[in-house]
Amino acid sequence: MLARRAAKFASLTSAILLGTLALFAQSSSQPAKDTARERADAIVQKMTLEEKLDYIGGRNVFTNALPRLGVPALQQSDGPFGIRNDAAFSGFPTTVYPGGIGLAASWNPELAERVGASDAKDAKSRGIHFLLAPGVNIYRAPMNGRNFEYLGEDPFLASSVVVGFINGVQKQGVSATVKHFVGNNSEFDRHNSDSIIDERALREIYLPAFEASVKLGHVGAIMDAYNLVNGQHMTENGHLNNRIAREEWGFPGVMMSDWVATYDGVGAANGGLDIEMPYGDHMNAKTLMPAIDDGRVKISTIDEKIRHLLQTAVRFGWLDGEQTDVSISRYSEQNHAVALDAARETMVLLKNDGRLLPLDRARTKSMLVVGPDAYPAVPTGGGSAQAIPFAAISVLQGISSFLGPNRTVYYDRGLPSLVELAGKTEFVNAAENGKPGVSVEIFDNPILSGTPVSTKILQHIDSASLTWEAFASDPESAAKLAKAEGKKSRRWIGYYKAVEAGPYEVALQDQAEGTGSRLYVDDRLVIDDWTLARALQPHATLQLSAGLHKIVAEDFQDSAVSGQFRAGIAPQSELVTAVAKTLAAKADVVVVAAGFDFSCESEGADRSFDLPFGQAELIREISAINHRTVVALTSGASVDANDWLEHVPAFIEMWYPGEQGGSALAEILFGVVNPSGRLPVTFERRWEDNPTFSSYYPEGDSKRVVYKEGIFVGYRGYEQKGVKPLYPFGYGLSYTTFQYANLAVIPKSGQAASGGHSNAVCTVSFDITNTGKREGAAVAEVYVADGHSKIARPAKELKGFAKVVLKPGETRHISVALDARAFAYFDTTGMQWHVSAGTFAILVGSSSEQIELKGSIALPEINLNTKMWLQDKDLSGLRFSGVKRIRDGPEIGTDNSLSYAGIR
Repeated sequence: MLARRAAKFASLTSAILLGTLALFAQSSSQPAKDTARERADAIVQKMTLEEKLDYIGGRNVFTNALPRLGVPALQQSDGPFGIRNDAAFSGFPTTVYPGGIGLAASWNPELAERVGASDAKDAKSRGIHFLLAPGVNIYRAPMNGRNFEYLGEDPFLASSVVVGFINGVQKQGVSATVKHFVGNNSEFDRHNSDSIIDERALREIYLPAFEASVKLGHVGAIMDAYNLVNGQHMTENGHLNNRIAREEWGFPGVMMSDWVATYDGVGAANGGLDIEMPYGDHMNAKTLMPAIDDGRVKISTIDEKIRHLLQTAVRFGWLDGEQTDVSISRYSEQNHAVALDAARETMVLLKNDGRLLPLDRARTKSMLVVGPDAYPAVPTGGGSAQAIPFAAISVLQGISSFLGPNRTVYYDRGLPSLVELAGKTEFVNAAENGKPGVSVEIFDNPILSGTPVSTKILQHIDSASLTWEAFASDPESAAKLAKAEGKKSRRWIGYYKAVEAGPYEVALQDQAEGTGSRLYVDDRLVIDDWTLARALQPHATLQLSAGLHKIVAEDFQDSAVSGQFRAGIAPQSELVTAVAKTLAAKADVVVVAAGFDFSCESEGADRSFDLPFGQAELIREISAINHRTVVALTSGASVDANDWLEHVPAFIEMWYPGEQGGSALAEILFGVVNPSGRLPVTFERRWEDNPTFSSYYPEGDSKRVVYKEGIFVGYRGYEQKGVKPLYPFGYGLSYTTFQYANLAVIPKSGQAASGGHSNAVCTVSFDITNTGKREGAAVAEVYVADGHSKIARPAKELKGFAKVVLKPGETRHISVALDARAFAYFDTTGMQWHVSAGTFAILVGSSSEQIELKGSIALPEINLNTKMWLQDKDLSGLRFSGVKRIRDGPEIGTDNSLSYAGIR
C-alpha cells in the first residue's frame, strides 16, 4: 500500500495498476534524504557535545527544545488505540479504537489505515509528533499480557495490517513508532527475560512485520523492547539494531528505548539506540563523556543519533511549523464513526449452533445481559495502551439502546468482584481460639528474611490503597519501612472455615510490576507468581474438606510502585448470584459478557489461560437455565473453553472492541451487521496443545526463554504436530455462505534469475460466490506449500488474502499476485532468502484448515538478498498487488472488495 515507486505487473488489469498508482500518490510526502541530512548536519555542527549528550536523553514528553538552533521540543504519546496522554492534557479523553488483535481479525489493511489516520488526527490536535504505535510482536501463546496490542501469529497478516496503519498515521504528519523490537512475546519478566531465537525464526516469523514497517511503511521510529535477545538487551543489540534495521533494511529514522528499558549507557550508545526514554538515566554526559574521552564511544556515533532525530523532524515538517493543529477537533464524530466501523469488522463469530444468531428483534421481548464485562464498557486492556474515551458503549448499553424502550433488558453482574470477594472472606488468626482476622508480618526486605519489622492483625487479606508503612504497628517500625526504599515483603497468615466439603475458588490479585506473590493452602503452594508474573489475577479451584484450612499469602515489593494485593475464597456454589439465575430463567435470550479487563490483562505481567475466577461457573450455570445463551468474550487471546463451550450455542470473540463495542455487538447479534472477522490466531483446545507449551517459560532458574518451536509458531506448529485446534487460524462464521471456484495459477514472465531481483512470480485467480441470502464478506486466504525442499518447512504459509463483500448470488473474480519471496525460506548458511527449485502447491481457503481450491506452480531456484524490498531505484520489488477496493471493471475507490498480496 505504501511505496516510493510503482511497478508493472504485466497481466494485472488496468484497474489494479491504476489503483496501485493512486495508492502511491497518497503516500505521505517526504523531502529527499540528502536534503534532510544536509539540514540535520547543519544543526549538528552547531551543537556542543554537552548539548548532544543531553539531547539523546529523553524528557518524558520526548526531546527538549534547542531554541538557539530553532529546534522545538518534540512530544510523544501512547496511543495504539487512542491518545493516552500529552504534556498539556494528561488524561484528556479521546476516541478509543479496537485493539491491534482486533484490527488483525478484520483482515482489512484499509480499515487499519483509517484507524491509523483517525488516531493520528487525534494526536495532531494535541501537538503530538511521535505516536507510540503500532505493536507487532508475534503471538506465541495466549498468556502474553500484551497480545491484545499486537497483530496475531502470522507475519504476513501482521505485515499487511501494520503497513496500512502506519500509512494512515504518517499521512497526517505524525510519526508512527513500530514496537517492541523484537522478541517481546511475554510479559512475565520482561526486563530480564532473554528470548533465544534462531536466525531463521527471526527472519521468517519475528522480523517481517518490522521489516515491512521500515521498507513499505517508511515508519519514522522503532521502539526497542525491554527484553534481551540472544544474550543482549535490545537497547544494546547491535546485530538487530545496526546490522539488520540500519544496514540491511536502510532504516533512517529514530531508534528509541521503551520506558526504562535502557540498562547500560555505553552499550546502548554503541548498540544503535538514538534516544533513551523517558530520561537520560544511562545515556548522559556523566556516563558517555568518559567513554568518549577513552575511545569506547565515538563522537561520530553520537552525531549520527542526533541526525536520526533531526532528519525525522525535517521529514515530517516539524522544524517548520507548529505541530498542534487547532483546526482538528479533539472530539470528532468522524473518528467515533471510524471506531464503530472498526468494531463491526473485528468481532469473530466462532459458534452458532442451530442458527441461534442473528436474533429476531421482533420476537425478542426480553434479554438478560450478565457478566463482569457487561457493564461498564471494557474498551481496552491495561497499561500504556489503555486510553480514556469521552464515552464508551458497554454491552449492556449497546443491546438496550438497540432494542429500545419497548423491550426489557435485565442486568446483573452475576459474580462478585475480586474486591468484594476479598472483603467477604472471613478468617481467624489461629487454628484454636482464634480471633477474627489475619496476622500480617511485614519485613524491610523483599525476601521475607529475618525478624518482622512489625506484626499486626487485619480483618482481610487486602492491602487496599494503603502504603506499606501504614501496616506498621508503631512509628518506629514505619520509619524502618520507609528507609527500605521500596524493597519490602509481607506474610499474611489466617484460617478459613469451609462450611461444607466441595469445590472452592481461591483468587488473588497483585497488580504492579516489580512485585511478586504466592499463596499456600494447608501448606501447599497453589498460586505462584513469586519469581514470574504469570497472571495479574491468578486463581485456582480447590477441593476443600469441611473445617478450618490454613491460608498463607505472601507478597513483596521490589520497586517504588505499590500494587494492590488481595486474596479471597468462596464456595464455587455460591459465586453466581441468585438474581442472575432468576433473570436467566425469565429472559428470552441471555448474553454472558465474559472475559478480561485492564486489571487482569495488561502489560507488566501475563494473564491466565482460563477465564478470571468464577466466570466458567457463571457460563455453565446460566446456560443450564437458559439454552439460548450467547457468550461474548472480551480478551486479547484465546481462553480455555473446555468447561463451558459445549453448553452454549453461540460464541462471539469481541477482543477489546474500543469505545463502540457494545453498539457493534448489538448490531451483529441482531443481524444488522453480518460478522466478517476471522481469527488472526489459532485457538487451542488445551494449553498443552500449543506449539510453545514446552518452551514458553524460562529454563529452570535461568532467564533464558528458548524458542524451541523455531518457525513452527501458531498454525504452522499445530499442523507440524498433527494437532487439531479448537478453532483454526483464519476461521470465522458468517450469516451467509460462500463458494469458491475456477482457480487459475498463472506464471508471470521475466522470473528472477538466481541472485536477481524478484518480480511477481504468478497471479492466483479464482471466483467467490455468495450462495446465501444475506450480503456478507468472505475472506479468501492464499497459502503456499513447499513439499519438496530438503529443509524443514511448514505445511503451508499464508502469502496473500482478499476480503470481498458480496450480495446474495453475486460472484467476484479475485486476483492475488505472489512474488518470489512468497515461496522462499531464509537460508542461514548463505544469509539470504532462497527458493528451492520444484513444484509448490497453491491453496485457497476460508481458514488454514478449510482449503477450498488447490493448484500448483513449478519454479526454478531463486536467491534473494536481504536488502531487496522496494528499493529506491528498483521497480521490481512491489509487494502490494491490489488496489484498496476493486469492483468488476476499472472503478477505483469503491467499497466492495479488498485484495492484498505479497507482504512478507
